[in-house]
Amino acid sequence: MTLSFVPGDSLAHRLDPRSKLLVQVAFAAVAYAYTTPQGLALLTLVAVGCLVAADGGPRDLWSYRVAFPVLLFAPLVAGATLGAPWFRVERAATTGLASYRVLLLLVVAAAYVRSTPVRESRAALQRTIPGRPGVFFGVGVALVFRFLPLLKRDLLTAREAVRARGGGALPVSERIRLVTVAGIDRAFGRADRLGTALNARCFAWNPTLPRLAFGRADAVALGVGFGLFAAALAAVL
Repeated sequence: MTLSFVPGDSLAHRLDPRSKLLVQVAFAAVAYAYTTPQGLALLTLVAVGCLVAADGGPRDLWSYRVAFPVLLFAPLVAGATLGAPWFRVERAATTGLASYRVLLLLVVAAAYVRSTPVRESRAALQRTIPGRPGVFFGVGVALVFRFLPLLKRDLLTAREAVRARGGGALPVSERIRLVTVAGIDRAFGRADRLGTALNARCFAWNPTLPRLAFGRADAVALGVGFGLFAAALAAVL
C-alpha cells in the first residue's frame, strides 16, 4: 500500500516504460476530451484494465487516500450557494464528473508506479526528451518517486510521536501544526543530506541507465495509446 514499485511478472511489468507513459498521456487526453458519464464509464474499464494488467487492486489506491476527501466533497462545495435555491445540482454534477475523472487518472498512475522501477522511468524520460531538459526531468522524477515514500513515513512517524506523548488531547489544529512542522523539518534535513550525497558521489548528467527495448507486448500498449489519442483528437475536431 505504498507509492512505490512492486516487483512482479505481470503484463505491465514486462512493458517498456515508454509504452506505459504513452498510455498514461493518451488516457489523460481522452479523459479531458470525453466528460460525459458514458465516456467516463468506458474509461473506467480502461483504467481498471491497466491496474489489473499490473497485478494491482484497490489496495494500491490507498496511497492516494489524502485526495479522496477532496474528490468527495468538491461536488458538494461546488453545488452550494449562498442564496436560493441553496444548492445547484448541475454544478455539483459537473464537478462530480471532474472528480471522478481525476480518480481514474490516479488509477492509471497507480498501475504505472506499481509496475515500473524508478531507474526505468528516468531512462524513458531521458531517452524521449533530448538534451539537458530530458536529464532534468528524469532526475526530477527519480527523486520524487524515491523520496515521496520517505516523506510520507516521516509524517506518519511524527503523528505517532505526537500521539505517544498525549497529543490526542490537543486540539486538531495544534496536532496538525506539530506534525507539519516536524514533517517540514525532516524534509529539509533529507534535502541537505541528499545534496551532500550527490556531491560525494560526483553526480553526473550522463549516468549509465538500464537498456530499454520494445517487445511484442508493447505492440498492444502502443495500439491502446495511439487509439486513445485518436479518440481524443476526434472529440476535439
